[in-house]
Amino acid sequence: MMIFLHWIPAMRRYLPSLSALHAFEAAARYMNFTKAADDLGLTQSGISRQIKNLEDFLGVTLFHRSGPRLVLTEVGATYYRNLALALDRLHEISIDAVRGRTLDATLMIGTHPVLGARWLPARLGSFISANPDIPLEVLVANADTDFETTRLDMAILRGGGSWLHARAVELFPEYLAVVASPDLIPPDQPQAPGAFWHYPMLQNSGRSTLWLHWLQLIGHSYTGTIQGNRFANNNMLINAAIHGLGIAVVPTCFIETELEQGLLHLPFAPPVASGDSYFAVYPERKAHQSNIILMRDWLLRQTHDLRHGGPKNEKSRL
Repeated sequence: MMIFLHWIPAMRRYLPSLSALHAFEAAARYMNFTKAADDLGLTQSGISRQIKNLEDFLGVTLFHRSGPRLVLTEVGATYYRNLALALDRLHEISIDAVRGRTLDATLMIGTHPVLGARWLPARLGSFISANPDIPLEVLVANADTDFETTRLDMAILRGGGSWLHARAVELFPEYLAVVASPDLIPPDQPQAPGAFWHYPMLQNSGRSTLWLHWLQLIGHSYTGTIQGNRFANNNMLINAAIHGLGIAVVPTCFIETELEQGLLHLPFAPPVASGDSYFAVYPERKAHQSNIILMRDWLLRQTHDLRHGGPKNEKSRL
């Protein structure tokens, strides 16, 4: 009996161009062609052309306009979710090739940039010492992180405790306080809360209502305007306060070192809870991964005193 073997060529993959996929992913992420173009270094017309090519290739409509707003179609939304995961996976295997190890071994933690610069590094040493075989990668994460598609393993976020497609455990409540440099207000001259308007008020452009929120929290009635120099984020705001440019409302978790060293103090009132908390948030699809559970439990131990006693009752960093 003779056996004939026939070589059957592999079927060509049904794939659009990578440029078109990048254009669509960026446009869907920002829901804005101009921002997508800025992100990818293209023109708005270039993004539009790439997406038109992709729609022609697939034979479906991915976006439609609702007045000035860009809206994903049902097909487009599903395609975006799946594409984001595929591009993240392609990113991971490319990084694996460079590093010589898989990203699965790396714990990717996202956080607010100021928390990641000021609060988290002071504590991470104990986790690294106890788990030297778990490489960490700390990235910036926002409260609107999509936990269905993100490549983050966990994020430390401020909010009310509810994120879609994720589990969240409370780490500690956020406390706010008005701070001043000892050069601006001597520490031996405590001030009544209502005396704040005698001093230059610094404002946070990213959280423009903090002054009014603080006044409400302390129960102080104030009918004047809140005016003062504005800074883009808490890092800038804190440094401005340290240099005596004015007084500022800041979360106390960002200024632990400055308070300990006497660079800032609280001349008006003790810290008050803002109503928000910081949470460890992780994707539902990753909830049972051992490294994520390890990080979650470590964070809960680290923040036990903050969670149960407030900012002045933090006794240790386990």
